[in-house]
Amino acid sequence: MSNKNDLVTAVASATGLSKSDAAKAVDGVFQAITAALKGGDEVRLVGFGTFAVASRAASEGRNPRTGDKIKIPASKQPKFKAGKGLKDAIQ
Repeated sequence: MSNKNDLVTAVASATGLSKSDAAKAVDGVFQAITAALKGGDEVRLVGFGTFAVASRAASEGRNPRTGDKIKIPASKQPKFKAGKGLKDAIQ
């Protein structure tokens, strides 16, 4: 599975939903996770993993082409930490 269409096809096959309904379900899950993270919440899926937002402090970096110093602004980054069930399933 390498893209969203493959995921939709797999969900449709596993659940017996039409591809259209499976696409709505997949989109709904993505939207719900995004909304929770935007609101400052974590999304914990027991046995699968945890989606969270990490704050990254401002820092100073270098332009790799010129070597000039550049300021990297503070930002928020989405993070995913795999749960034990997912880790065990892929080993």
